[in-house]
Amino acid sequence: MKTIYKKLLFLFLLLPFSVLAQSTLSGVVVDKKSNQPLPGVNVTVQGAKLGTSTDFDGKFQLGGLKNGDVVVFSFIGYANETVKYTGQKSVNVSLEESSNQLQEVVVQVGYGSVKKKDATGSVAVLAAKDFNKGANVTAENLLNGRIAGVTVNTSGAPGSGSEIRIRGGASLNASNDPLIVIDGLPLDNNTGTGSTSFLASLNPSTIESISVLKDASATAIYGSRASNGVILITTKKGAKKLAVDYNFQYGSGKLVKTVDVFGAEQFRQVVTDHYPDVLPRLGTANTDWQKEIYRRTDYVDNNISLRGNLFNTIPSRLTLGNTYQEGLRLTNSFNRNTVGVALNPSFFKDHLKFKVNANYSNERNRFTDAVEGAAINYDPTQPVYDAASPYGGFHEYYNTTTNELISQTPRNPVAQLLQTHDTGEYNRLFGNIELDYKLHFFPDLRVVLNAGYDEGDGKRRKLAGSDAASSGQNNNIPYGTNEYSTSNKKNKLFDSYLAYNKTFGKTVFDATAGYSYQKIESKTYVTGNVNDPNLATTGPTGFPQHRSKTPVVLVGFFGRTNFNYDDKYLLTLSYRRDGSSRFAKDNRYGNFPAVAFAWKVNKDFFKENKTLTDLKLRLGWGVTGQQDLGQDNATVYLQSYVTGSGSSQYYFGPSPTPIAVSTAYNPIIKWEETTTYNAGIDYGFFSNRLTGAVDVFYKESKDLLVNGPVADGGNFSNVVYQNVGSFTTKGIEFNLNAEVVKAQDFNWNVNFNVTHFDRKITELINNADIRVGDNITGTGTQAQIYREGYAPYSFFVYKQLYDTAGKPIEGAYADLNGDGIINASDKYIYRNPAPKATFGFASSMNYKNLDFSFNLRASLGNRVFNAVNAGRAQFQNLNTGNAAGNIPTNVLETGFVTKSDSKLPLSDIWIENGSYLKMDNITLGYTFPKWLEGKASVRLFAGCQNVFTITKYSGLDPEVDKNGVDLAIYPRQRTILFGANVKF
Repeated sequence: MKTIYKKLLFLFLLLPFSVLAQSTLSGVVVDKKSNQPLPGVNVTVQGAKLGTSTDFDGKFQLGGLKNGDVVVFSFIGYANETVKYTGQKSVNVSLEESSNQLQEVVVQVGYGSVKKKDATGSVAVLAAKDFNKGANVTAENLLNGRIAGVTVNTSGAPGSGSEIRIRGGASLNASNDPLIVIDGLPLDNNTGTGSTSFLASLNPSTIESISVLKDASATAIYGSRASNGVILITTKKGAKKLAVDYNFQYGSGKLVKTVDVFGAEQFRQVVTDHYPDVLPRLGTANTDWQKEIYRRTDYVDNNISLRGNLFNTIPSRLTLGNTYQEGLRLTNSFNRNTVGVALNPSFFKDHLKFKVNANYSNERNRFTDAVEGAAINYDPTQPVYDAASPYGGFHEYYNTTTNELISQTPRNPVAQLLQTHDTGEYNRLFGNIELDYKLHFFPDLRVVLNAGYDEGDGKRRKLAGSDAASSGQNNNIPYGTNEYSTSNKKNKLFDSYLAYNKTFGKTVFDATAGYSYQKIESKTYVTGNVNDPNLATTGPTGFPQHRSKTPVVLVGFFGRTNFNYDDKYLLTLSYRRDGSSRFAKDNRYGNFPAVAFAWKVNKDFFKENKTLTDLKLRLGWGVTGQQDLGQDNATVYLQSYVTGSGSSQYYFGPSPTPIAVSTAYNPIIKWEETTTYNAGIDYGFFSNRLTGAVDVFYKESKDLLVNGPVADGGNFSNVVYQNVGSFTTKGIEFNLNAEVVKAQDFNWNVNFNVTHFDRKITELINNADIRVGDNITGTGTQAQIYREGYAPYSFFVYKQLYDTAGKPIEGAYADLNGDGIINASDKYIYRNPAPKATFGFASSMNYKNLDFSFNLRASLGNRVFNAVNAGRAQFQNLNTGNAAGNIPTNVLETGFVTKSDSKLPLSDIWIENGSYLKMDNITLGYTFPKWLEGKASVRLFAGCQNVFTITKYSGLDPEVDKNGVDLAIYPRQRTILFGANVKF
């Protein structure tokens, strides 16, 4: 810090001194709430071309003034202030956040931007000041719970990716992920080898704003990938004045909750009561295996950003960041180093503008296997360590004479974590160069060229010694584990378009037309366990060779027009024709039109109304497409051949000869399309101190892309991607932003949103059910289904019967079809994972230099299949074969004994109400506005992440992935946070 201060002081000494004439006005501009200086404030003379802007200390000098001149101070998001010049030499100005700031917010809408007040589609935008606070390691966590219709489900693993859904998604088996665009570069959402997620490479501290496009009238300009919504991320740009920001955050995390299983003493008693024959297998220890596999964690985040005018010509930004996060699992960690550069110069009196964004990241990860299931099941009377064990000194079940592992016994989960060295490294460079030229001879027309590039190189190696019980063959410990994989991913983009803007009387007209080309390439290199002598070799080193996956190419022709008449009536028309290499020539192109209309009703009927200050009606319709079947399915439409396995060989003489075998293919596969209808109202009351929106929407997806079954002999596999039917989504969203208190020393702002939607499958081929989901209980049967008239991933189970006291009767299920036989025909659809409503609430308070904020989220009516209890909560599981096994304490409530009943794990008794209320973050901070003799400001803060969860769900956490199935998730840690934000 001293070094930075000395350098800044040196820069001050080099600044030339100016002699202030009598016609020069100087001063400082600060934020009225925090009293912090505001850099970049425009200082102009009303009705004249004279002007300047404040430096990074909020200071300004404006010369050439005359008595009577009105000096205007303006800054985006703040109300203008004016000062009349009467010969004074200095003035201090405080700017207050504008109650109409939403009117001036600029929203990125794809190949352009629009003021929020002029948007016709369903669009939400978050600026940096609105982002969630706390340990936000990846970008999507900045908006979790803040935008109606958007849900973000993040695993407990460090740096892990998230399941992002906008209005529930629009597909069944194809991708439901939204398209994410960073500074005009659409990302490929496949995660590279060695990385934790495709967004983990982006440093959240570099993000300036996030726009979410939700309905088709807003997203159709992206055509082929817009069915699931679009998230536009804009990173911070350079500045003309020197400014330095340093942000530091430290966190200490801990385990909050474990699955309820028996402790050692309880376990001994339960074994005694139910399976006394197992008692000789018990040990003398008292081990909580779930706590043994977890630890206290550290989190450290450092970011420094320098902004200034490079060579006095190029507004620039340089951001350096390091994020280190430990996971709860022993050895699990995430370490990211990032460098971000932004250059945004302009030439020829702003006719020619350049935008250069470049981001480099290096991820170093220590991965871990999912050992939660083993920790739940392991005998709590056994110790973690056994000095006599040949398996690295860890307790394992082995024959003391031969040192061979005993069959039908579990592996020590602590040993599995500590003896496995699974590391990954991922280097990524991504960014874009945009050229925006306003023609000198025709200034109403702009030419925009955008070239983007994204390349990631990753590698991962998994090593375990020959003394690891979880490694290799491990009969007499003959070999360990050595697995290696690499990947290279390239994403190339070129966009070119013309943008025309012209005012004709009361009509403002702008039009955009262009072309887009994107190519995504991927190459992988994967081995099995090279220590395995049975590994088939395909190269001189015994490693399989590189495999280049078929590139995916997307081309598009797009156009959009906006009409704004009298600042009251707004009309947007857009069209895109997209081609995808994933489809055959006859089905390659899709057409995606959209139209939206908005009417500023208040300008016709409520001009003088001081209560209702804003009212805009929006109507929209559009068609969007879906073609993302994953990188491994880039050529589903082509018949291709591979070398057969041992089951497809012929003998010509004494040696077998492999034959060519066709893969499954579908030559008529085509675009999945989603048609969306949207109606919305944007409102503002009390000088826009209370603003928000209400949207109702209806989506219909047809020609659904599903990896579904085919008739025997109908293809070269029993499943293939095909277009199978349609489903609908209908819902309503409500959003409210309010300045509850607005006083000189105290301000309180809140945001509230709620979303409700229903998804329903309306058509499948031949009305045939499709079984989906994981083999969640070891029964070999999936417990979820696609069926006409029901929501996707509905639970398909047996109806449990109960006695008169309300206790479940083991082995008793309803004969729903009345044939006297209980079999698969008696399964029925019971509930689904989708919530009835989701809620978000954010509160931010400021009292003088003190700030306090928190975020709440809630889900109502979602159902969770507790697969942990379904698969283990039976007394017979105390005996795992040749060892004792722990079981969930839920067994005391049900009394279930047998584990051989294949129907029991598919009973509806395991489907629980997963409604919850969560506080994601709470933060308290204090700002010292004049630190280092006024040369800097510093904000110190403390907070907590994952503060509490209120729920009736009996499992670990009701917020699960896997479409509502709880298979023992990675727990989310509670983290106590401390930090500082320093501005020079």
